[in-house]
Amino acid sequence: MDAAFADRAIHLPESDALVLADLHLGRGASANVELPLSESDVPSRLAELCERFSPTEVVLAGDVLHSFDRLPDGVRETFHHVERTVEQAGARLIVTPGNHDTLLDAVWDGPTADEHRVGKTVVCHGHALPDTAAERYVVGHDHPAIRIEGQRRPCYLVGRSAAVAAEVVVLPSFTKLAPGVVVNQLGALDSPLVTDLDEFRPVVRDEDADETLEFPPLGTFRELL
Repeated sequence: MDAAFADRAIHLPESDALVLADLHLGRGASANVELPLSESDVPSRLAELCERFSPTEVVLAGDVLHSFDRLPDGVRETFHHVERTVEQAGARLIVTPGNHDTLLDAVWDGPTADEHRVGKTVVCHGHALPDTAAERYVVGHDHPAIRIEGQRRPCYLVGRSAAVAAEVVVLPSFTKLAPGVVVNQLGALDSPLVTDLDEFRPVVRDEDADETLEFPPLGTFRELL
């Protein structure tokens, strides 16, 4: 497909857009642990992606924030660092809200749309069916992961959806604090865009080797895992 995968994000060269989903800023502070978990790597990883792809747009596909009712300490600062990172890369930041983003206007006053078109692709969070027709949809929401030989890895899912009659790409969560939903034994995801999980093929990144591993659709691949 005409896309590049890297560090839980996707670059769409046709429109020169970098898309990532599910930052869930504040999740570390909301975790049930004595000390907050760090999410300070988010801006630096985004900077590396911007340096690699030099996008003209960076699109956040929803669930920028984690908490529904409060902003934990440090969330504003982390998000503003994200903004500065995109600005310094010479790109435009676009946000498509997710179901967690009830407090988004407390940190972001820039362009916001439930669905954002980039060429033939529409980016949205994926918790609801989109209104805009497209040849491909890039979404987040479900945090897919896959267990291979006992090891859990974040993964992308790529397949055709009967719900929208188009290709759908589900991104893993950009935050590393989300463990991910293991798709090996699942029959469905929460997103209404993923109508038949067996038709979706996992894509796994080996960042150390800078290699993208594409597997057969889950319906034919499960028995091999």
